Amino acid sequence: MADSVPPLALPVKNPLTLLPQLLGRPSDTRPRLTAIYHCAAAGEPLIATAQAEVVSGKGLLGDRYSRDAGFWHRVDSCQLTLITEHELARVRRAGTVAVDSGQHRRNLVVAGVTPKQLAGRSFQIGDALFAYHKPRPPCGYIDTVAGKGMAKALGRYSGACLKVIRGGSIRVGDALVWQSDVSASA
Repeated sequence: MADSVPPLALPVKNPLTLLPQLLGRPSDTRPRLTAIYHCAAAGEPLIATAQAEVVSGKGLLGDRYSRDAGFWHRVDSCQLTLITEHELARVRRAGTVAVDSGQHRRNLVVAGVTPKQLAGRSFQIGDALFAYHKPRPPCGYIDTVAGKGMAKALGRYSGACLKVIRGGSIRVGDALVWQSDVSASA
């Protein structure tokens, strides 16, 4: 006869609170930074990093945007770009392109927040303070760098441009903390 296995004892009042953990999802839904990507010039592959320095009025230290070396720097530049896990989840569900290694070409990835929550707001990540500037729609150029179909897959779920109000260090895992309204024109 097989040994009987004792029932699992859960030291929680509501076992459903363990569901995200059992499914491999973070149980902490507070907004946080989940990825940082940069590259030195337009078209280069994005490099993931665990931490970075952000320069006020410029962007990530050494990144194409802070060096005025982005593809659109002469006509429609961003200091820094951001995309939410909410937006990336939509792209993953469609299953037409890969976005887990920075193919989306955005500098920061944040979880626990939707794009609508970002609009018109300012927030701190690590030591740096950011202000939402505008949506960052994809362009046809992203298809030449990230592969055919990326612009269509991202569609209107392609992130935002940010302005850097105060520079500082940021690290993957840092909380996104909402701030009082800061003018994006600062």
